[in-house]
Amino acid sequence: MANASNVLAGKPLVGGGIFVAPKGTVRPTDATTALNVGYKGTGYVSEDGVTETVDRSTDKIRAWGGDTVKVVQSEFGVQYEFTFIETLNSEVLKTVYGGTNVTTTAATAAKGTLHKVKLNSGTLPEQQFVIDMKDGDATVRIDFIGQISEVGEVTYSDEEVIGYPVTVTAIPDQYGDSAIKYLDDGVTTGGS
Repeated sequence: MANASNVLAGKPLVGGGIFVAPKGTVRPTDATTALNVGYKGTGYVSEDGVTETVDRSTDKIRAWGGDTVKVVQSEFGVQYEFTFIETLNSEVLKTVYGGTNVTTTAATAAKGTLHKVKLNSGTLPEQQFVIDMKDGDATVRIDFIGQISEVGEVTYSDEEVIGYPVTVTAIPDQYGDSAIKYLDDGVTTGGS
């Protein structure tokens, strides 16, 4: 039987829905428990939201006569794409360019907060990502270890905000899971 309350929109939490932590930080185990203090918010993401792509390539094994007798999986991968739009957020800059490539100096009486960003060929580190979404009482959390595998074109224009489009490739954890989704419909039994 169809149930409209099972239909959800992927709305981010107020103030942003993507959190990043160094690899090795304690990971979440459900959809609603507060994240470990190691996770830092990255603020607003563009209105396009987050796109999840699961690539599961298969090969069909055929018998004489053309019947498919077996389907074997040859590749599997999960990627997330989104665009950070908080240009002055140090956590965004560290995530996109690598923590060792970003220096942030606190504001003084003479100057505002300063960021120095080095662009170089260094490999970006694996990090832990959490994507939190809420629609009414329902909560969706996606938890994964990932590495930014692509940074798209950054456009500097007076007609649009500066954004950092990224593709994050999920790295399987020690159990072989590329990502874990936690969903909580928010409907409790009402007992005290």
